Amino acid sequence: RLASSAAAQTRWRAPTMTIAILGAGAIGQLLAHQLASSGCQPLLIVRPDKCCQPLQKFTLETRNGSYCRMFPCLAIDAAAAEFSNINLLIVTLKAYQVVNTLLALLPKLSQHCQLLLLHNGLGPHRQLIPLLAGRGLSLGTTSQGALRIGERQIRHTGSGITQLGDITGPAMPKKLQSQLLQAIPDSEWCDDIMPALWGKLAVNAAINPLTAIDNIPNGALAEKHYQQQIQTVIAELVKIAKFEGLSLDNDTLLQRVNQVISLTATNYSSMQQDIQHQRLTEIDAINGYLLQLAQQHDVELPVNQSLVAQVKCLQTQLMRCSH
Repeated sequence: RLASSAAAQTRWRAPTMTIAILGAGAIGQLLAHQLASSGCQPLLIVRPDKCCQPLQKFTLETRNGSYCRMFPCLAIDAAAAEFSNINLLIVTLKAYQVVNTLLALLPKLSQHCQLLLLHNGLGPHRQLIPLLAGRGLSLGTTSQGALRIGERQIRHTGSGITQLGDITGPAMPKKLQSQLLQAIPDSEWCDDIMPALWGKLAVNAAINPLTAIDNIPNGALAEKHYQQQIQTVIAELVKIAKFEGLSLDNDTLLQRVNQVISLTATNYSSMQQDIQHQRLTEIDAINGYLLQLAQQHDVELPVNQSLVAQVKCLQTQLMRCSH
């Protein structure tokens, strides 16, 4: 099924209110389809080499069938006037791409544009806050699963909770909040988003590096050997969270991690996939973020330190081989 006719490719004009998605990876494309299903036509902001036409066809595969939709695409290096109608920018880039990409894009955005970061890990928000110039910043986390099987084709691999909330600056307008919550299944708005983000951080910190280092699916982490390491990773995370003013329950986090391990037993983590495809990982925004905080508070996190060192060593070796 095609949501727009090919004839519409001749010219696309931004509506008065525009939601844009920066990054057309698996999650970015999934959100675009979900927004379109609820009656909102999002704009995809992509690299110049990916913007071959102003309207491009994207395909979503689900258990219920395949859906093809036309989405307007805008190159990130386009003239500032092209970005003037964006009211909400959803950033679905890799964590390590966020700051540098937004440094180039922020001057083109309206002073009233709200930003929503939706990536693995934490950290980029701290670097962005001084650069916002009065704009509002929201953060989010999603457990939805999406697999990219082509440049503009994804498969929805699993449902999950999406949690969103403001972090600094003006609050996200209620109309935009409503559009997001209506479009994204099992989504909720959190008055305090940080506990949700740290809960997801715990899952990533426990699962991603171990699966990447040993090249194993998530389900292998149910073994006793890995469980001991996971318990220590979580204990260290809870310890540093306390210094940040967050009171997290160790047992609750462990239960959540093991639930994810069970539910995604045959899946491979994003970090394992990054290593296998010789790409940079998001280790600095996950376990590495914990180490940044530990340094600020003069605390040691030996297990997380070891995992970061191993992933970075493996990453360096594989990328060296690729050249």
